[in-house]
Amino acid sequence: MDAQSRGRADNIDPADQWVLNPNTGEYELRLSPSAPQSPVPGPRRATDDRLGAPGTPRGPRSRTTSPAAPGREVPPQRRRRGAPEEPLPGRRGRRPVKRKSKAKKALLWTGGAMALVLVAAAGAAYLYIEHLNGNITSVADDGASTGGFQKDKAINILLIGTDKRTGAGNEGYGDAGSVGHADTTILLHVAKDRSNATALSIPRDLIVDVPDCPTTQEDGSTKVIPGTTGVRFNTSLGQDGRTPSCTVRTVTELTGVQADNFMVADFNAVKTLTSAVGGVDVCLAKNIKDPDSHLDLKAGTQHISGETALAFVRTRHAVGFGGDLSRITLQQQFLSALMRKLKSNDTLTDPSKMIKLAEAGTKALTVDSQLDNITKLKDLGMELGKLNTKNLTFTTVPVIDNPAEKVKATVVVNDSTAPQVFDMIKNDVSFTEVEAQKKEKAGKAAAAVAARLKGTKADASEVRVRILNGGAPAGSAQETLTWLQNDEDVLKSENGGNADQELSKTTLEYAPDQADQARRLADIMGLSGAAMKPGESVTNSQGLPAMTLTLGKDFKGAGVSLSAPTKAPEGVQQSTADKVECAK
Repeated sequence: MDAQSRGRADNIDPADQWVLNPNTGEYELRLSPSAPQSPVPGPRRATDDRLGAPGTPRGPRSRTTSPAAPGREVPPQRRRRGAPEEPLPGRRGRRPVKRKSKAKKALLWTGGAMALVLVAAAGAAYLYIEHLNGNITSVADDGASTGGFQKDKAINILLIGTDKRTGAGNEGYGDAGSVGHADTTILLHVAKDRSNATALSIPRDLIVDVPDCPTTQEDGSTKVIPGTTGVRFNTSLGQDGRTPSCTVRTVTELTGVQADNFMVADFNAVKTLTSAVGGVDVCLAKNIKDPDSHLDLKAGTQHISGETALAFVRTRHAVGFGGDLSRITLQQQFLSALMRKLKSNDTLTDPSKMIKLAEAGTKALTVDSQLDNITKLKDLGMELGKLNTKNLTFTTVPVIDNPAEKVKATVVVNDSTAPQVFDMIKNDVSFTEVEAQKKEKAGKAAAAVAARLKGTKADASEVRVRILNGGAPAGSAQETLTWLQNDEDVLKSENGGNADQELSKTTLEYAPDQADQARRLADIMGLSGAAMKPGESVTNSQGLPAMTLTLGKDFKGAGVSLSAPTKAPEGVQQSTADKVECAK
């Protein structure tokens, strides 16, 4: 190759050699055609027609074309300068090479750079997720929970704040040397349709029974920590080596509500989470100065974060009656403010705050083994994010002073109102008024259901029913039969054994002509209209038509009403997260 042809080859841009193959959709390397030969003729070999025989002098060059040698191609005729090149017979002319414009080259290289950026970003995202997973601390739930929340069901999360002194700057809080008791505990119930939620505070000084607690030990073995009766609720964690799973069991024993998951936070969680979102606004009805919690704030709206936020949720001597119940009210107000801040555009649209929040949340919280990765926590956060703060109600387990104490230091459950509160949570009943349209729709449905209870009622002696056990404790069908016959004069009743399937709710199925019997039995059993299922009758052991009463998992015992409450009892303390209330 001569110098001229080498120069043209060296000037080919490498980017021009990568072209898109339309058949595969991928870029391929296409080398350019060989450079054309120099038009300057080089030395040529003489042929027999131009040279004489050996020893014969060279004659004049012939202007006629000699026959081509076998197997050799006849070279094309030289064209005149400036004349268009003629294609060879049977071949198309060579198209001039199109060079990509500078804009197309730039686009090609920019696309390649973008691909690298995307790959790097994906790698960085993966590494960051792995980093967040590394922040998470989890402990075994020991079978105390349901096994984890589900997107299509109501959600119950137990939030536990301990009084354990961890981290620098926390020496002035909690009890010195505490193993970490359940100092602040909230059962968060989120409705199945995510339209409302209830945050139920459980006083630390509430007298409860702590059940036996199977507990995973450090070596992987399981040890059953014996239960105890008549003790403060806060001893359900830390005392005698109890873990958060024991607190979950204690809450289930107390309320009848089994948590799906639990989260544990120490003092640092309040400081880091409030700092991550840039602080929250709280309101004080008076000046508060508490040397025990180091809180010193003026009346009015105050912006708090970090150390001040922790002091705010820890103070009790300067508010209310100076006890734990007064502090619970402050904590609920603080959580309401935090919820409002988390739901605000100021937080949701600020990437730096979201990253700080992810860092703080994964470091500050200890979760159960069912929530041990960032994906599960994100899914839970998405479900909680559907809530409207105006439909998140904060309330407290109804309690009264412990009558066994002369100096009042502990409280006990108020048996006249607490069961109704627990039942509302179990039955997914909202403490707040939801959207007007939903309320109207529910009202119409409720009216239709309630109508099943209206009308004449047959005499108890005319009620004919078969009783099945569909999820109630063993022996419930016989227990109910005995009670109906001996105490309620429902003599035409019989035990039908176990139902084909378990039911969460007790039902009474009856034919249209048995409606008066159904209303009587519903009145005796305390059944709601929702429990009454118009349908068909069955044939009892005597060959006569009978109704079917199937006892579900909600069955509480013969003679105990099964009607679910529709609203909170009078006098129960409650507040909603959307409202700013001033601490007194």
